[in-house]
Parts: sequence; C-alpha cells; structure tokens
Amino acid sequence: MATALASIAEIERELGMQRTDPESGEPFQRTSVMSHIAWVPEAWVEAAEDVLSGLAERHPSRTIVLFPEPDADDGLDASVQVDCFKTGGGRQVCTETIRLKLRGGRSGAPASVVEPLLLPDLPVFLRWRGMPPFGERPFEQLVDTVDRLIVDSTEWPGLPDAYASLAEIFDRVAVSDIAWARTSRWRPHLASLWPGIADVSRVKVTGTEAQAHLVAGWLRSRLQRKIELEHEVADRLVGVEVDGEAVPFPPGDPPDPADLLSDELERFTRDRVYEDAVRATRM
Repeated sequence: MATALASIAEIERELGMQRTDPESGEPFQRTSVMSHIAWVPEAWVEAAEDVLSGLAERHPSRTIVLFPEPDADDGLDASVQVDCFKTGGGRQVCTETIRLKLRGGRSGAPASVVEPLLLPDLPVFLRWRGMPPFGERPFEQLVDTVDRLIVDSTEWPGLPDAYASLAEIFDRVAVSDIAWARTSRWRPHLASLWPGIADVSRVKVTGTEAQAHLVAGWLRSRLQRKIELEHEVADRLVGVEVDGEAVPFPPGDPPDPADLLSDELERFTRDRVYEDAVRATRM
C-alpha cells in the first residue's frame, strides 16, 4: 500500500510501520543488499516502472525513485511501498520502494533528500534515465553520492560527442552502460575471428546509434587504430559486417531490460574495457 507523505521523518515512520508484521507485531528482517536510486524524468516513468517491477525479488533493496518536476511549486510528495516475497523454509525477503516527486527547487538539490534515506554500509547505485545533464547541479550531486552510475546511452541524442562528457567522470564514479551490455554477445564473437580481424579497416553495425559507436570504439581501442564506421539504423543490434563481410549471428537471445539492469547491479568495479571503448568512439 502506498501512502502520501511530505517529509523525510514521515517517510521513515511509514517504512517502519510497513515493515512490521500486523499479526505478530514484530518487524520484518531487513534483507536489502543495496540502495538503488533511479532518476526518472516524466518521459521515462512508464519504462522505469516496468523495469523496476522485474527487479524486486532478484535484488532486495531500498529503491528510491526520483521524479523531478522542476516547473511545479516547491515541495516534496512521497509514497512508500514494502513488498515481501516468500523464499522457502518460512523465510521471506522484503524490498522497500520510496517514490519521491521533487517539485520546484527540490529537483535542483536531490542529494539533501536522498542522503538521509540511504542504508548505511551498503553500496549505492544510481540509474539515470535519459541524457544526464553533465555539469548541472542535480546530476553532479547524485554522482558524488553514489558508488556506481548506470546509464543507457541508447537514450541519448548527440552521439558520439556526448561520450566525451561521460568519459570525464570515469575517475569519479564507476559507470555501467546498458547499451554496452547489449553488445556483450557480439564482442567475444568478433574477438573469436582473430587473427583475421586484426587488419579490419571498416565495420558496419546494424543496430542503435549507441551500439554502433560502442562496437566501433571497442574495435578501435583493442586494435589501437582508426576504423571507419558505417551505421544502419535498427532498434536492436542485429548485424555486424567487417570489411563488407557479414559476421555470423552469435548464439543466444538478447536479455530483457530487467535482466540487463539486474546484471549491472551486480558489478562493483570499473570496466576499463568499456571506458577505453567510450574514449575511442570519437577517433
């Protein structure tokens, strides 16, 4: 059940009430393994909720979903939901979801709202929907608050130039990119063509713009030289050609969005290969 709330104290009180077993009066054991923040502008609300619904049982966490409304009157509008899932042997895991509408000036200072709600001594992940406003206060505050930033550069305009701003924060926070994860079946498949692929001069990628630039950047960074990119637009990665020759389709099925985010929530260190690929997208 979700209840309308207007302050951090009310949020904490409501969490405590919903974590209490109504029959025994005993609190449910907290089973969270992380704090998960999601920044969700209006255009991404439906997509974000669909993904979050598929994560609850796999990653018991305190999820803080931030809905910025910068044009609204100043204020905070929150709701809390605690969901518990039976895991066998009479045990259960519980997830906490806090949905926060950050209205007016509140949307410009999200860290002051988020930090009191983070679970102590657990990693903090930030999923940013859409193009991050690099250099602007809300983004900078949250980057300095979290251990890992998760983006999907498929959602970004202005590629590959936007990757230059992303590369500037690699030394500040570990970064995951779901667009990069979607190329994971193709990269080892391409690597298996070694040594024939060593002399490639041109690659054609049929997929999203982000996938095309990241595959080309990966090849450039591994081979340490310029490779020309040809891009054919598709809503997913469905083909790669090297020097005009089609690469056989890799085995397996592409993962769904919840699986992709779930995988990224299990990573805790920097991905240097991804970072190299991002830097090489503009070669």
